[in-house]
Amino acid sequence: MRFANPLFLTLLLIVPVLIWLYMNREKKQKPSIRFSSLDIINSIKPADKGIEKHFLFTARVIVIILLLLAFSRPQAGQKGEEVLTKGIDIMLILDTSTSMKAEDFKPKNRLEAAKLVVRDFVKGRKNDRIGIIVFSALSFTQCPLTLDYGAVLDFLKEIKIGITNTDGTAIGTAIANAVNRLKDSKAKSKVIILLTDGRNNRGEIDPLTAAKVAQAMGIKIYAIGAGKPGGARIKVDDPVFGPRYVKIDADLDEETLSSIAEATGGLYFRATSQGSLKNIYKKIDQMEKTEIKIKEYTNYSELFLWFLIPAFLVFSLEILVKNTLLRKIP
Repeated sequence: MRFANPLFLTLLLIVPVLIWLYMNREKKQKPSIRFSSLDIINSIKPADKGIEKHFLFTARVIVIILLLLAFSRPQAGQKGEEVLTKGIDIMLILDTSTSMKAEDFKPKNRLEAAKLVVRDFVKGRKNDRIGIIVFSALSFTQCPLTLDYGAVLDFLKEIKIGITNTDGTAIGTAIANAVNRLKDSKAKSKVIILLTDGRNNRGEIDPLTAAKVAQAMGIKIYAIGAGKPGGARIKVDDPVFGPRYVKIDADLDEETLSSIAEATGGLYFRATSQGSLKNIYKKIDQMEKTEIKIKEYTNYSELFLWFLIPAFLVFSLEILVKNTLLRKIP
């Protein structure tokens, strides 16, 4: 809130002066009337000395205060901002194949650890559109590009192993899907962050071919290989022996992932724990920053009527009371 004409507020200093003058005048007024007898005086009921006595003066002071506040033009402002530059468009690709159940990213498995890290990554962005693609043998868009980070996080929560109802690793198909989402983007920078723990063994599109298409469209790919060297254990539900753990061998195709990143001007990272995965996303977050130019503005609405109307009502009430309840007999 602000006052467009604040000089009128300085005139409020006369209010204490008026009150002081009024109080002094009241003290000096000592009416005395001579009567031959006090019987008449005793028979007269004393007049009320509270609000009724000082009503007219009080009303006049209130009117003055309200008018001065109205003349100072109080205004309520609502701030806003206009983004003058576009942010980055980012497609997050997450592997949801069975091997992502491996529990070498304790206390979570690989997918759940990745979801926690991605959640923090999304929360740290601003003015960037973010989308999610999940894949195993098939690939589909879990969340299209959007600035609604709440929706992105809601879609992220729903991701689980086997969400595509198939098993395998179609890295090329997932990249092609992400490229298709980014091809019409007008963003200054377009980025794909691919997370997988395997090698391409499904789909009709070769990962390097998909990467070359991405490079031709100005899309950068950051590839992340997940998993500790030497394999890991995953939990399986055996119909005979019940839940048990089995070891799976590491099948991460780091050479292909490195080639994918290099072809598009990106980088390849190896994550062997939830902590290292978090650091990788932090590095990518720092590298992919766009300087956003923002124009701030404030829209003001006039509030003087909130003071002018009450001033008019109090003034009208003063005139009414003065000429009715407190009228003087000539």
